[in-house]
Amino acid sequence: MSQKIRVRRHVLARLVKEARRSGEIECCGLLAGAGGVISEILPARNALASATKYEIAAEELFGFFRKIRAHGLDHLGIYHSHPATESFPSTSDIERAYYPDAAYFIISPRADAPRPVRAFRIAESRVEELEIVAE
Repeated sequence: MSQKIRVRRHVLARLVKEARRSGEIECCGLLAGAGGVISEILPARNALASATKYEIAAEELFGFFRKIRAHGLDHLGIYHSHPATESFPSTSDIERAYYPDAAYFIISPRADAPRPVRAFRIAESRVEELEIVAE
C-alpha cells in the first residue's frame, strides 16, 4: 500500500454501522469531503436490492452530486458492503469502477472481520489497496 486516504473516524464507524444495518443486501453510497479528507457519508438505496451487486439510481446519484457541490465539497469515494464475501473488489466491482479518481471502500458487516473497512483505487482494471488514515 503506497497511497493513503484520509478519513474522519466518525465516517469509518458509520460505514460499519450502515453495512450491518443492511443485513444481506449490499449497502452503498458516496463519500465526500474537502482538502482530501473524507468527512461526509451519503447513504444510498441499493437499486438492485442484491447481496452481490449494488447500483445507485441515476436520479439519486445526481442529487448527491448536486448536494456535494452545493456544500463546497469534493466527491472522494464510493462505498458498498460485501455481506458474505471478503472486503476485496469483485470482478463486477472492477468492471463497474467508473470513477478512477475516487477511492472505493468495501465494508464487511461481519463482527469477526479482521479489517472491516478497506479502500482501493480501481483504474483501468487495476486494483491498488489504499492505506486508510483515520483522523
